[in-house]
Amino acid sequence: MCGIAGVTSNKSLKQESFDHLKLACSRLAKRGPDHEAYSRFEKAALGHRRLSIIDTSEAANQPFTDPTNRYTIVFNGEIYNYKQLRKELEQKGHQFRTTSDTEVLLMAYVQFGYAFLNKLDGFFALAIYDKQEQSTLLARDRFGIKPLLFCKQEENFFFASEMKAMMAFDISKELDLSSLFTYLQLNYIPEPHSIFRGVKKLEPGHYLKVDAENRVQKIPFYQLPYPPENGKYLDIGYEEAQKELITLLDQSVEQRLVSDVPLGTFLSGGIDSSLITALAARKVKNLNTFSIGFENEPLFDETHFAEEVAKKYSTQHHVFSLNRNDLLDSLYETLDYLDEPFADSSALAVNALSKRTRQHVTVALSGDGADEIFSGYHKHMGEFMVRKNGLKQQLVRKMKVVWEVMPQSRNSKLGNLFRKLKKFSEGSNLSADERYWLWAGLMQEADASNLMLKNAKPEIYHTRKTQILQLLKQSKDFNDVLATDMRLVLLSDMLKKVDLYSMANSLEVRTPFLDHRLVNFAFSLRANYKIQEGMKKRILQDAARPYLPESLYNRPKQGFEVPLLPWFRGELSDLIHQDLLSASFIKEQNLFNPQYISQLLNQLKSSSPGDAPANVWALLVFNKWWKRYIG
Repeated sequence: MCGIAGVTSNKSLKQESFDHLKLACSRLAKRGPDHEAYSRFEKAALGHRRLSIIDTSEAANQPFTDPTNRYTIVFNGEIYNYKQLRKELEQKGHQFRTTSDTEVLLMAYVQFGYAFLNKLDGFFALAIYDKQEQSTLLARDRFGIKPLLFCKQEENFFFASEMKAMMAFDISKELDLSSLFTYLQLNYIPEPHSIFRGVKKLEPGHYLKVDAENRVQKIPFYQLPYPPENGKYLDIGYEEAQKELITLLDQSVEQRLVSDVPLGTFLSGGIDSSLITALAARKVKNLNTFSIGFENEPLFDETHFAEEVAKKYSTQHHVFSLNRNDLLDSLYETLDYLDEPFADSSALAVNALSKRTRQHVTVALSGDGADEIFSGYHKHMGEFMVRKNGLKQQLVRKMKVVWEVMPQSRNSKLGNLFRKLKKFSEGSNLSADERYWLWAGLMQEADASNLMLKNAKPEIYHTRKTQILQLLKQSKDFNDVLATDMRLVLLSDMLKKVDLYSMANSLEVRTPFLDHRLVNFAFSLRANYKIQEGMKKRILQDAARPYLPESLYNRPKQGFEVPLLPWFRGELSDLIHQDLLSASFIKEQNLFNPQYISQLLNQLKSSSPGDAPANVWALLVFNKWWKRYIG
């Protein structure tokens, strides 16, 4: 696991560009604390920061060049089938001087050309420079587990693992107003776009060819096999499908246990991470497992479920118990690592867990991806019930006016129920695509428009939104919702959050549910294998039963709510009113409507704050970022 950066030019590379590259790599130090190096050519330069996982010797350091001195690679990620690929390459006459997956990657490119990408099992962002042709290949793994940003200018082409590294180069910091408009609604920016107009993110399963003149060609090498060909799903019985799921997941876990450094698993007490732990514990003796608990929060604390799994499989279990003050103490550290607006407040907990886990291991397996693939979110059950349109759903819809006058709040059970009923009734009357957008967001389009003083160009915003929601325009198949989640929520929220804050702590996180064979299989199954009335993740839950304690079942999925509202009314009040959302700062910044912000802040004081705390959090995160990088 590492950080990469590079620059290519259609002229001789200037010393200034090389200096910018070194600054870029210095900003990636947490992604790769073990080694730093560069390769400079006539018209290009590559930089690398290394976190040593496979072959920790100096011989495997990057940038890495082939024996002919023609090709040089920088690579971030892990290739799980590199030993099999190495054998195949040795049979074709290649010799190796390391035991690293990096050298295998490079020689596979030399042998197979661009087709080598389809041979890879793993997650990666990579760049390979061809000194003879003065061209560069950039590629990103199938699901975007590892990030890769790029920017093309007239003379130069830049790329890097993170935006903070991109900003070390001489790039324009012109805001993308469509990205900002979408961010205010979702609390994150959907890829491939970024907060800056000129910076893009390479789409998952794609590669870029950049020639000597910096002409760029983008080509897909993998696409989610959905919708199924001719609309036909796999002809497989439910019991057989469960067995196949476990077989594929078990193989995926086994691949992801390859490491030359200490390794463990995240263990939240939910089905996903518990099943990963169960499968891993059968292959690793005294497996390390890690849970995060919340003091004085019995509704959210699931550590006792995690402890049951740990006891069943005799793992070396570590529980990190946090209180609200612990999260508050880490707030500024969490925000300071952000180099692009990202307001999923659960990032605070991810950062806390990653920091404490890194004290024991360098690699951790997680259950990420299961909710999107197998239907694990509350909104999935909501969509299922809308499509069913039973008497209960019709009643909730007809009582919309009642829910609207009830107190809406995430900070009480009853208030949160009214909030959900209101949102359900609102979505029930919309088309599938608009309903998805409403339920995915925390601020509606009209409100985001009223908040911004400078509006995004409608044609750009609507084109992007249509691309995201294209499967849902005439949706009849529930799998359309899951495929859309894969392309939006998983990529731009969940994977970004885990990558950002695991790397902030020099921890590598591996995701067995995102093995491409498992994902392909999941999307070959009918939706009723995944969700039915009263049961989300149906096939995953049923397949996991032989491996997990029965106590993990028949309980509600409960995510931890970061206590934003109490903070805003107490400890963070000055940060809001005297600093980041003060009337003077908002006026000077000239981006947001002061009257609308005043209304939001007043809503925080009411008995019905609704999603105002999340909206205020998004503004705080943005303005903290703005002050550091723009203002």
